[in-house]
Amino acid sequence: MESGIFIGLIAFILGLVMGLPIVWVFLGSSFVMLFLIDSPFTFVAGTFYHSLNSYLLMAIGFFILAGSLMASSGIAEKIVLLANIIVGKVKGGMIAVGVVATLLLSALTGSSVPCISALIPILVDPLEKYGYDRSYTTAVLCSASYLGYLIPPSVPVLIYCLVAQQSVAAVFLSTIIPGILLAVGYIILNYFICGNYMHPVSTSALEIHDLDKKEKIRGIIEALPALGTPMVVLVGIYGGLCTPNEAGALAVIYTVIIGIWYYHGLNLKKIFSSTKSAVISMGMIFALIGVGTVLARILVREGVAQLMAETILGLFDSKVLVLLMLNILLLILGMFIDGAPIMIIAVPLLLPLVNMIGINLVQLGAIIIVNVGIGVVTPPYALSIFVGSRLANVPYENLVKPMLIYLFLVEIPVLLLVTYIPALSLWLPTLVFGTKIVGTW
Repeated sequence: MESGIFIGLIAFILGLVMGLPIVWVFLGSSFVMLFLIDSPFTFVAGTFYHSLNSYLLMAIGFFILAGSLMASSGIAEKIVLLANIIVGKVKGGMIAVGVVATLLLSALTGSSVPCISALIPILVDPLEKYGYDRSYTTAVLCSASYLGYLIPPSVPVLIYCLVAQQSVAAVFLSTIIPGILLAVGYIILNYFICGNYMHPVSTSALEIHDLDKKEKIRGIIEALPALGTPMVVLVGIYGGLCTPNEAGALAVIYTVIIGIWYYHGLNLKKIFSSTKSAVISMGMIFALIGVGTVLARILVREGVAQLMAETILGLFDSKVLVLLMLNILLLILGMFIDGAPIMIIAVPLLLPLVNMIGINLVQLGAIIIVNVGIGVVTPPYALSIFVGSRLANVPYENLVKPMLIYLFLVEIPVLLLVTYIPALSLWLPTLVFGTKIVGTW
């Protein structure tokens, strides 16, 4: 590895430590490397353009817009009611309602922050009146928020597919079972520990309303149109009726229609606000993809990826240990960097390694998505904790302890299961697409 590349990597690490915007860290370290290895700067413009010259970016934009519109359409209350009908009777049921509501909203928004942004204002204050500790309720919702990374349609999955050149339909399916395992794990753990976070309630007037049969039927009917958004996407893609781009566009149109004429939660002002928010998010993601691809291709071109693969395989001759080190690396990165930059940089560097040890790239997608999702809920840089703390008016440090319980007893075990049991991520893609999706472990 040339000294110029080494110095550029030091500049990259220093930029992260100094807290500079990640886009400028990518771009600055790329220019440092190109200057020191005497490579033309025209490489930046050409690579930036080609990285964004992809139809899949249209799908990312459409799904972000659909999720933003859905979050503004006022359907979160209907989703909470539906979740209450499903799991409201179990021990700690109202916390379980929050988990199931997050699972359902994940399928509508495709991301993590919209889930907690919609649910925390609805659930935290009312549940505190029922005796649930405010910090615990917020912590569980924040922990469950990264289900938005796993339940399709998922924006992080689209980014992975763009970088790794994998089938969107296959990777969408690969993260469903891990997402369901996480949700079940959250509910089971909550069942056993929620009593530690309950406060006595002095009045029976605060008993949770028991829904009668008519209310349950009405709640299901009112929630069903919202659940049609992911159905439009999944049926369109897996039925061969449309491409991911077209499915994303249909999701936007469908969301606008039900948001205006069924739920009456959308109007021109909210549509404009949601579109503005989506455009800002798209701009950030597209800029990251562009400059991140520049840096990644410099590193790959100069042999860093091959050197890293050979070094790791020289240190560990066991596939089990190599995968363990890969997870540790991604988890550490997730503690300090957001998921999109990790995938843009790490995936190209990891491809030679995973090809050498025979890991299916669809399974790799599931492993990486679970890892970067954990990063969203892992201190010190945990976007969900920052957002949850602000929305619930709970100190950051009060959320960390209960979230770490869920991290070590639910999230890490699921990550290990996905890593070492390929069927958890490959069974559904294989069922839908046949044996052609199956690779070696």
